[in-house]
Amino acid sequence: MAIKKFAVACYDDEEVLFPAVKQVRNSGYKIHDVYTPFAVHGLDEALGHKSTDLHIAGFIFGLTGTSTAVGFISWIFTSDWPLNFGGKPHFSLPAWIPITFELTVLFAAVGMVLTFCYLNQIMPGVKKHVFHPRQSDDMFVMALELNEHATEQEAIDFLKSTGAKETSVQIAEAGWWYGRFDKPEEYERLNA
Repeated sequence: MAIKKFAVACYDDEEVLFPAVKQVRNSGYKIHDVYTPFAVHGLDEALGHKSTDLHIAGFIFGLTGTSTAVGFISWIFTSDWPLNFGGKPHFSLPAWIPITFELTVLFAAVGMVLTFCYLNQIMPGVKKHVFHPRQSDDMFVMALELNEHATEQEAIDFLKSTGAKETSVQIAEAGWWYGRFDKPEEYERLNA
């Protein structure tokens, strides 16, 4: 993973956060991410994120469940183990609808949960840098990626002008990695 330098700003109100996000985007800084203690409606549009394609993944997983159910049931009842149930034909699609429906829902639900966890990097064992200990408690935290065009002091002064209550500069790995959270010496090594 790439180790980068971040300017971190903490806000105590979402009414201050929204104008700050717009000011930061208009000024040309790259926002790494914004961490909030609860879902803030409209923040993804303010950050410029496109809408998710999770519903397409759900449709594909559901279609996979449907085709798996129909494929296996038709294979079992027509060629592998054909049984005569009260004179019904071997390929009796109306009798398979409950099982097909259940497998469609199961594949779609499990597939969407796994896709959601992967896209949001919240799988078990994933380790991400925590920019502020209260970012999931009561503070709104915005992390900006610093580059060679902006000095640390310029970024800190700019963030304070947007209404930030606390600011800091941190060095952290930009992505996510597998690891354990109980080794504080790794954080000390990165922020030394």
